[in-house]
Amino acid sequence: QVQLVESGGGLVQAGGSLKLSCVASGRTSSGYHMGWFRQAPGKEREFVATISRSAGITRYADSVKGRFTISRDNAKNTVYLQMNSLKSEDTAVYYCAADLTRYGSNPGEYDYWGQGTQVTVSS
Repeated sequence: QVQLVESGGGLVQAGGSLKLSCVASGRTSSGYHMGWFRQAPGKEREFVATISRSAGITRYADSVKGRFTISRDNAKNTVYLQMNSLKSEDTAVYYCAADLTRYGSNPGEYDYWGQGTQVTVSS
């Protein structure tokens, strides 16, 4: 079992920045690939970014490429999402997720999820 707890969400003006954190605990949590997803009201959960267990590979949704950066510190069992140049369309609940075998963009592939943290971007 892996437990995930996100933090760092909040209210920010368009053009601003936020940094989300996701602390993982449990057995061999550093051995998991990690992803960030988001879900806006009335919409499906969508892929944001993913990072391999060694941090050697990262992938991003086209909508956030160049603005968001995913990183991880395995010594702290923490994954980060630095979000810059935020737009109103980035408003959503952001979730981190862990997957033992893949670092893909399909939320159905991920084994464990956090409870989410709200990000609201005002225009």
